[in-house]
Amino acid sequence: MAKPDDRFGAFLPATGPLPDTAPQGTLAGLTFGVKDLIDLEGWVTRAGNPDWADRPPAARHAEAVARLLATGARCAGKTHTDELSRGIFGETSQDGAPLNPRAPDRLPGGSSSGSAVAVAAGRVDFALGTDTGGSVRAPASFCGIQGIRPTHGRVPMDGVLGQAPSFDTLGWFARDGATLRRVGAVLLDPAPAVERAQRLVFATDIAALADPAAVAAAEAALPRPEGLLGRAERRPFCAEPPVAAWFAPQGALQQREAWESFEAWIDARNPRFTWEVALNFLAGRDRSAEEVAHAAGFRAVLRARAEALFDGGRTVFAYPATPFPAPLRGQPRSTMWPLRNRVTRLTAIAGLLGAPVVVLPLAEVEGLPLGLALMGMPGSDEALLDLAASA
Repeated sequence: MAKPDDRFGAFLPATGPLPDTAPQGTLAGLTFGVKDLIDLEGWVTRAGNPDWADRPPAARHAEAVARLLATGARCAGKTHTDELSRGIFGETSQDGAPLNPRAPDRLPGGSSSGSAVAVAAGRVDFALGTDTGGSVRAPASFCGIQGIRPTHGRVPMDGVLGQAPSFDTLGWFARDGATLRRVGAVLLDPAPAVERAQRLVFATDIAALADPAAVAAAEAALPRPEGLLGRAERRPFCAEPPVAAWFAPQGALQQREAWESFEAWIDARNPRFTWEVALNFLAGRDRSAEEVAHAAGFRAVLRARAEALFDGGRTVFAYPATPFPAPLRGQPRSTMWPLRNRVTRLTAIAGLLGAPVVVLPLAEVEGLPLGLALMGMPGSDEALLDLAASA
């Protein structure tokens, strides 16, 4: 049962004590939520699945949580997640789906649903989520808040239940860019320096994966980042291989890795899954070695080209963060499945590159929030956070 003042259902019931925090530090006075894939000492990590929840409480905090507590931030509790992070709309959790504060008749996005809702509802100043295939970016877009998927490997995953290790990242949400950047200063591990952003490009080929109304809304939101980087060029991000072809190799790799992550537990426990989660695990089981090897080669070629694609970090690409605003709640599975694929077709691009993406709540479609995504070269997280703080 949700806490009495949690009218949007972002938080889970407590399974342990709230942790102590340092009396002072760079984040003193700020409160945060923790996606229920991330360990809190003394709490059971439920991961949105009743069979996974049948385990002892965590023995220690996740590394990211420990860093935040040490800098004075105060933890408000655990937030809902799609089960085992396998969802993009926030509706596969067997603990319940929170409400979107900006549009209660619509989905909040997932799998970091509760964290996005807690921030959008003003319950906390920021919240931790994870992003493997879009699980910070989609809820940030649907709930009208800021969010970041960092460069793969720049935030420690110790104490975080992963899904697909070569894609998993720990990201976070906030209502303003200054807070997003302050959290990044605590969580981001050092990385080699890259060139500072100098130009903005509206990626026409990535935008083509979105609805025309979403493209128009994203273009209308460009003046804010243009004021920082100059008038946006409009051109494709990557003509060859076309970005529409990136979805298949990303799906092959992520699905196979997710199956390998949970195969032993699934075989031993025969757990209860929602339909879409079960379908995804079966798809991963059935991926052939040849298909996975081809996908890995495809990704290696793309990552070798990253520096050229981003002009050494000098170019930031903008596009709609999701192909459409938040869908209505309660739609049939046959309706939601193709919508899910359309979201991940767009979010797969940064995932294959291991690139950071900041989502800014600058656009609307018929009164519904839609995020503007800014994607930078791997390692350029600080530059994107500076843009978010200034836009």
